[in-house]
Amino acid sequence: MVQDWVATLKEKSGRTLEEWIALTRKSGPKDEKGRREWLKKEHGLGTNSAWWIAERAGGKPSVNDDPQAYLEAAEDYVEKMFEGGKTGLKPVYEALLDLAFSLGPDVKACPCKTIVPLYRKHVFAQIKPSTRTRIDLGLALAATAAPKRLIDTGGLAKKDRITHRIEIGRVEDIDAQVKKWLKIAYEKDGVGIR
Repeated sequence: MVQDWVATLKEKSGRTLEEWIALTRKSGPKDEKGRREWLKKEHGLGTNSAWWIAERAGGKPSVNDDPQAYLEAAEDYVEKMFEGGKTGLKPVYEALLDLAFSLGPDVKACPCKTIVPLYRKHVFAQIKPSTRTRIDLGLALAATAAPKRLIDTGGLAKKDRITHRIEIGRVEDIDAQVKKWLKIAYEKDGVGIR
């Protein structure tokens, strides 16, 4: 996913990664959090792009730049996500991952330190162990009117792809409604709705 992002960044944003890093170092705030917000507000970048550029502008190395290093780190990310008090959520994570992969052969998971984004062309969902008793299934549904169970994340206003979430505490909570909304998010990404 990151490799594709780097390759298409100039086409999508008007600048290469190196150009964004140079601009951010020259004109952006000094702290990483400030750089992320500046890139989003001043330049209209999405959350992931702002995050990755802000890290690199601060000199942070990224395992995401080397596919083999990333694959090694990804397994560790998932293991650490479900250590300690969150161990009981691992079956829920695995069931959600299986459900996502059943949507189509183009679904990919891209584990990070705190979430597991799911994507086709773009991130359409994310699995996040938010508490010791709950996973939030985030969905990229744009301005979709949704039932009460889908909680608005405020993502649209923040220019985040993830606009809604469903709280899931047990495998049994992955019901027809969860399946329906995950499939809708998957299909929206397939037809280019952003």
